[in-house]
Amino acid sequence: MASKDIYYVPHSSKWPLVGSLALFTTFIGGGMLFNDNPNANYVLLIGAAAVVYMFVGWFNDVINESTSGKYSKQVDTSFRMGMGWFIFSEVMFFAAFFGALFYARMFSIPWLGGEGHGGHNGTHQFLWDSFQASWPLSVMPDPSKFTEYKDVIPAWGIPALNTALLLASGVTVTLAHWALKAGNRQKLVLWLFLTVALGFIFVYFQVEEYAHAMNDLNITLNSGIYGSTFYMLTGFHGFHVTMGAVMLLVILLRCLKGHFTKKDHFAFEAVAWYWHFVDVVWLGLFIFVYWI
Repeated sequence: MASKDIYYVPHSSKWPLVGSLALFTTFIGGGMLFNDNPNANYVLLIGAAAVVYMFVGWFNDVINESTSGKYSKQVDTSFRMGMGWFIFSEVMFFAAFFGALFYARMFSIPWLGGEGHGGHNGTHQFLWDSFQASWPLSVMPDPSKFTEYKDVIPAWGIPALNTALLLASGVTVTLAHWALKAGNRQKLVLWLFLTVALGFIFVYFQVEEYAHAMNDLNITLNSGIYGSTFYMLTGFHGFHVTMGAVMLLVILLRCLKGHFTKKDHFAFEAVAWYWHFVDVVWLGLFIFVYWI
């Protein structure tokens, strides 16, 4: 561990530039894919490979800095503050999408139906004769532009199963943290492995749910406000779960190499904070997207 009087500042790094170019290439490939460009898959694959390369290289540099004792208590405090602000920014990110869902359900739809302060009797008659002010909207105004879905995703199927999986993973990562603080490496690896497994199982079931929604229920991003809010909220959350599971896997590999001590293991704590945040967001999704 570095002296408390030394605040380590890394030398210039290529990884921010590599990461920016990799993400830009990935987004270009995604845009090409949505526009049916024949070269989209190649560009998307190059971008994804560059992102993986960036993560592996940057993680390797940071891990080497940590294990070589370059980080002091001041640096550790900075890391904690940075992770706290990052999670706060993620809270605001999801709050925006939850806010959009709330506004659509509680204000826009009733107003369009002629209710409330912002509504006027007969509003729907001027805009759309067959409009029904109910959630989720079940009739689309123009079949050529919107996809009419057959049914909604029931809460007590895969969503309930995924809720149990994430809640269980929150318990296992906490048990792993306790084992680390107790110096029990065997239990640490066991509970952390179970956490990683539960995370990837969650992602698998979400892919299955999406396949069912698109192929059997005809729910797409073009299914009006219901389809767009459903995929934006669950899709971004699924991305966060995937990234969280990858980070947990990296921490597991580090634990297998003997990294971390009882008192010096913020990398583990940071990922655990992130994972608990993902758990809490999912509870909100389960209640407001699937259940209510």
